Amino acid sequence: MHFFKKTNIDFMGKRNAMYFMSTTIIVFGLVSLFLKGIDYGIDFRGGTEIVLAFQHKIEISGIRGALEKVGLNQSEIKSYGAEQNVLIRTTQQEEGLAIGDKIKQAMQQSFPDTKFEVLKEDKIGPKIGKELRQDALYAVIASLVAILAYVAIRFKFIYGVGAVAALFHDVLITLGILSILDGVFPALNLEINQEIIAALLTLVGLSVNDTVVIFDRMRENQKIYRSLALGDMMNKSLNETLSRTIITSGTIFIVLVTLLLLGGEVNRGFAFALTIGIVTGTYSSIYIASAIVLDWDARKKEKAAQAVASK
Repeated sequence: MHFFKKTNIDFMGKRNAMYFMSTTIIVFGLVSLFLKGIDYGIDFRGGTEIVLAFQHKIEISGIRGALEKVGLNQSEIKSYGAEQNVLIRTTQQEEGLAIGDKIKQAMQQSFPDTKFEVLKEDKIGPKIGKELRQDALYAVIASLVAILAYVAIRFKFIYGVGAVAALFHDVLITLGILSILDGVFPALNLEINQEIIAALLTLVGLSVNDTVVIFDRMRENQKIYRSLALGDMMNKSLNETLSRTIITSGTIFIVLVTLLLLGGEVNRGFAFALTIGIVTGTYSSIYIASAIVLDWDARKKEKAAQAVASK
């Protein structure tokens, strides 16, 4: 099945403009990460997190006053999707589920005429939270190293460098957008938790799969069109795989948008992060991974020419 037949798009001719666009987005994202930061979920911070669904909207100030009565005045309180849903998070530690019980008792005493339902309740110790942060970082680094080795062995080392650079690009842009939008749209629940880490690792797998397919077509075409310049051969390969890329990424995108809209509060952050990731992953396979290989080859030829001229 082909959506695009015999296209002749000059992808590589636009790579410098795309470098600039990617750099701009990454810089804005990094500035947001350093200045604004991003919220860590209870998985990585340690403490107690509970989500309550009230019958009707309760003012945040009223909830804070109720928590102050039981000594939980340092709790973080924010909306969780629907306006009557409230997320309460505290880093205070006590045995078992004592903190969660305190929160529920405080709500019952302060709002006796308003029923509520517990949608979610989690308790994580500070040591476990620290270990989870470290393990998440190690998981991402290990996946990038493994992918570099795999692509370098299957193709050439510079192809592996291009693939990993594209993955760094995807992760940085996704994290940057999460940081920029965190708090702007509370319903998205854009905090770093295990679901977001799972989304980033899934993004890495999807992105490198698309990159490998493109690289494989390039390798085939290099054998067939030996006299064709590398840039022209890359454009030919990218045009030939364009239909496959659109079908694969498009179907995943549709599923993710459906999950984002209808998947509920718990899955919303995961779906949003992966939706951003599938777009950047498809883009980076063309304009980052492939473009880096082309620029490296051009630089290598330029150095060779300069060495010959200097003799």
